[in-house]
Amino acid sequence: MQDLLVAFQQVLQPGVLLYLILGTTLGLVVGTLPGLTATMAVAILTPLTFWLPPASGLGVLIGVWNAAIFSGGISAILLNIPGTPASIASTFDGYPMAKKGQAGLALGINVLYSFIGGIFGIVVFLIAAFPLARFALSFGPAEYFALGLFGLSMMVAVSGTSVVKGLITGFIGLALSLVGLDPMLATPRFNFGSTDLITGFSFIPLMIGIFGLGEVFYQMTTAPYQPQEESGKKKETLSSLGRMLVNAKEFIQTLPAAIIGSVTGVIIGAIPGTGADIASLLGWEFSRRASKRKEEYGKGSIEGLVATCTANNACLGGALTTMMALGIPGDAVTAVLIGSFMMYGVQPGPAMFRDRSDFVFTVIGLMILANLFFLATGFIFSRFAGGFILLPKPIMWSTILILSLVGSFSLNNRLFDVWVAFLGGILGFLFRRYQFPIGPIILALILGPMVERNFRTALIISHGNPAIFLTRPISLIFIIGTVLALASPLFLYRKKEKKE
Repeated sequence: MQDLLVAFQQVLQPGVLLYLILGTTLGLVVGTLPGLTATMAVAILTPLTFWLPPASGLGVLIGVWNAAIFSGGISAILLNIPGTPASIASTFDGYPMAKKGQAGLALGINVLYSFIGGIFGIVVFLIAAFPLARFALSFGPAEYFALGLFGLSMMVAVSGTSVVKGLITGFIGLALSLVGLDPMLATPRFNFGSTDLITGFSFIPLMIGIFGLGEVFYQMTTAPYQPQEESGKKKETLSSLGRMLVNAKEFIQTLPAAIIGSVTGVIIGAIPGTGADIASLLGWEFSRRASKRKEEYGKGSIEGLVATCTANNACLGGALTTMMALGIPGDAVTAVLIGSFMMYGVQPGPAMFRDRSDFVFTVIGLMILANLFFLATGFIFSRFAGGFILLPKPIMWSTILILSLVGSFSLNNRLFDVWVAFLGGILGFLFRRYQFPIGPIILALILGPMVERNFRTALIISHGNPAIFLTRPISLIFIIGTVLALASPLFLYRKKEKKE
């Protein structure tokens, strides 16, 4: 508790608060605009915060992350278009509520329960992250290899309907992670004689390309949504928002849904490679199954909207726990944040909790303040969000392109990183165009080097005997989990085949 109070003293400095407010404001705008994502915003802004003190730079990124996940529900409620993937499930009941004349109440629920879910996730992080990190400190190379392998097996889980496409993107990520210096021999490999590739592909420019440029290229080459068609309907909805606060009866009624959504969000967030979109969908479904008013779900149910809003923000705490305690990204945003932490000279993982506990508590303090700030401004922002929703797409595209190029160059002051961003943009465009999941390539880029390095180190320790991975209990458990994760799609396919 003493360390947390010291961290709060640091993050309450005027300069840090200013950057946190700036990041939260940017997150509100980014989340509200359909087509933009929290991952894209964090990836683009990461190199731009390189010159700031760590607390200030993290304030921008964490503010964007928390606010964008919440504000994606605004356009989902008003226009039936999720601002971010995390708000897909918010359209199920949020938009029907708006059509019934309860737009204000739906927006208010989005603000209040997103805050409740976010705080719940942070509390779980405080309780679980430090014990988990202390346990992980006992890991050796064999355990880290098995843990990384288990994380890579999640490529199957995040591949959507096509496991084959997920494995293809995963192997592309593994191939890219091999470029650069050999982790054991420090000799260049796969750099084709280029001095720019001796250290491999820069992670942040690559992520900027995949999430920023790739999304812009895709939107520019597909039929863009014309918000003018909805402007009359939106203005009519905004003019009759009505009350935004739930009353005591509604709060008691929705309490079970809030608990189910929060718990679901934290658990799903802690699973590597998932995300707030999956958390919100499952939170909605689990709440529907437990509700006495199942028939109201999908038709403007307050409980359904509460479950999704708490789940998608509670997911952040779960994802942060996995990322910071084990060094494995819980979702796409935490994958980019790993690169951000490394940019500040901090390596996520159990050693960080031992050697840089001050940094951990700074992150916790910023997370709490970001939630408090979007709670304080969310009600007002939700009422005036219409202007952002109708922002012309060419302006959005131009802004993203400029920020992406500037951010890619500013990290290392190398033109080569701009070309890396363009390479990522082409990959991101092709993945979206042909419906390849992006999650696997992120897991591969982050975990590939970790798996290779620890695999080779473990074999050196055991004098080449691979039995070291099976004779150590923790390593064996992770390997069994990997086998089960890889075999589950085949089992489900055969079960479905028999049922048909």
